[in-house]
Amino acid sequence: MPLSYDHSEQRRQFAQARALLEKAVTERAFPGAAYGVLSRGRVIALDAVGGFTYEPDAPEVRPDTVFDLASVTKVMATTSMAMLLYDRGILDLDMPLGEVLPAFVVGRDPGSGKERVTLRMLLSHSSGLPAYARLFEQHSSANGLLRACLQMPLEAPPGTRVEYSDIGFILLGKALEVLAGDYLARYCEREIFAPLGLNQTVFCPPPQMREQIPPTVHDVEFRKRVIQGEVHDEHAYVLGGYGGHAGLFSNVPDVLMFACCILQEGTSAEGGRLLRPETVRLFASRQNESRALGWDTPTAPSSSGRYFSASSIGHLGYVGTSLWIDRERELAVVLLTNRTWPDRSSKAIQQVRPEFHDAIVTALS
Repeated sequence: MPLSYDHSEQRRQFAQARALLEKAVTERAFPGAAYGVLSRGRVIALDAVGGFTYEPDAPEVRPDTVFDLASVTKVMATTSMAMLLYDRGILDLDMPLGEVLPAFVVGRDPGSGKERVTLRMLLSHSSGLPAYARLFEQHSSANGLLRACLQMPLEAPPGTRVEYSDIGFILLGKALEVLAGDYLARYCEREIFAPLGLNQTVFCPPPQMREQIPPTVHDVEFRKRVIQGEVHDEHAYVLGGYGGHAGLFSNVPDVLMFACCILQEGTSAEGGRLLRPETVRLFASRQNESRALGWDTPTAPSSSGRYFSASSIGHLGYVGTSLWIDRERELAVVLLTNRTWPDRSSKAIQQVRPEFHDAIVTALS
């Protein structure tokens, strides 16, 4: 996939989008950002603003700076792994989770509904599991935290409510590991990232890589240190550095190459076949009012702005990351930031994201 490094041309076309991000840095929405645009198979923007932190001598963010992707992990890793296993006849979307992880249902009240929770429901966030619980405060081991997720009672009957759930994706990640007979991180690196040429996409970055990654938070409550080059999410940390919900690190060029594969319905930028087109289409199809299988879809007001088509798919990450793919326009936009630095207090990215995506689409009109 050809990468364009003509920054002068890019900055003329996307001057408004870049100005929005520069203003956001000045207003402390985030210290820095890297972004990229893929249009009809070509990278037409690859740029960055700001620094790793707000300090004057902080390293500058570059277009290829690696960030903690947070929940973008859910699509680049977990959902992609589910697609591959589905493609290979190993995963049945309507398989009950209890058949894969028996501890989810064993010993539970038969009237709890947990026996009806399927892998499809976990992917579409309609399982009835709660959105979030601070389980890391009571469980300091991976086994203890996983057991707490398995024992979590439902808050709604399966299939009746859409509630974005990290707990659901932690359990989905474990279920996929059982079906694959391999760890999620190792499977994804071997079967997804390597075939797509995602050389800067990694779980648990090695120590020598960490200083090249913008910090996400000065954690004064849980880990009591600056979190840089290790996963921001506390549950992923307790699980060993990653889970089905978070833990992946990558940069804009790699995320764009992943998006290229989705836009080309399973074919990599180099022409290799990773997934069947019908599998990509299935997982990109809306299952309820807001969710496809693993993917989010635009529902007004959307972080993708006003102009992404109804067939678009995407995902956000808590630390300030996002990927949106417009399948009608053959367009993908990646925005990576560390908006949680230094203390997670800024929510300004909620306004920045839609304005940024509107500026990108307007520049292409």
